[in-house]
Amino acid sequence: MNFKDKVLHKESGLIFYSFAPPKISTEEAKLDVIANRQIEQLSALEIDALILYDIQDESLRTNEERTFPYIPTVPPSDYAKNYLTGLKLPKIIYKSIANHTKEMFHNWLVANRDLENVVFVGASSPQQVEDTNFSLTDAYNLRQQSFNHLLLGGVTIPERHRETGDEHKRLFTKKERGCSFFVSQCVYSITEAKNLLSDYFYFSSEKESQMAPIIFTLSPCGSFKTLKFMQWLGIDVPNWLYNDLKHSKDILEASIRTSVNIAEELLDFSIQKGIPIGFNIESVSIRKEEIEASIKILNEVLVRVIPTRRAMEVQPKTTEMG
Repeated sequence: MNFKDKVLHKESGLIFYSFAPPKISTEEAKLDVIANRQIEQLSALEIDALILYDIQDESLRTNEERTFPYIPTVPPSDYAKNYLTGLKLPKIIYKSIANHTKEMFHNWLVANRDLENVVFVGASSPQQVEDTNFSLTDAYNLRQQSFNHLLLGGVTIPERHRETGDEHKRLFTKKERGCSFFVSQCVYSITEAKNLLSDYFYFSSEKESQMAPIIFTLSPCGSFKTLKFMQWLGIDVPNWLYNDLKHSKDILEASIRTSVNIAEELLDFSIQKGIPIGFNIESVSIRKEEIEASIKILNEVLVRVIPTRRAMEVQPKTTEMG
């Protein structure tokens, strides 16, 4: 099956890799060098798709100072079409609705009609929606009206489920509006992820509805500064894990072990209920050591985790699916 078929057939064990394009001020010649290096590296990886993030200024989301400065990047759709054409992998393009009016977003969809896979990302603060009078729901409606050929994904945040208790219902609503898969924020709290999966499973069973795959994001942490940045992003790092990482003699290696263990535990949990999940590996830092560590996590998941899941292939257990 091709990538779209795998998603629509609710296949479990999908593996993505992700990063943000280079900063927008990067010289053209250097962009080519960076892209060629990425193509060479990614072509050797056994992944199902590449995610290109749309990095936004989230200063309105929190009053806390950003650990790393915000630097605009090359738009992911442009980077995919102009620099990564040599990469024969499905590309999932993130597109934020922030600072877009309905007309602006429609024009973006028209200009990028040749894309195949997208994830629409909501604004980081209600103020941005009020300023433009354009919401994530409006973006979903535009896609349904004229751009149904796009395979649409959504974002899910397990930590939000703890705060609101309705993240599983958000998933269901987004699925009704066209989302065929979901990608989570980086997971360091196994409890929050399991709580979301459990409520999602039982809610889908009650509705007699199929569950769209959830792709959980894993990321290494190579320094205390990166750890603080993860928290700034809203990633929940349990206190015991925060202490272990902060005081570890090798924080990078400890975070790699943590990420692989999280993958194993989430897969074991999902196997028992027949929930289709997969993993997206990223590095929130641009440090070489942490990028290399993300590749190590990817390979560990491919070698240790996914084969176990595929050897125990099960069908989703909602009433509709039998």
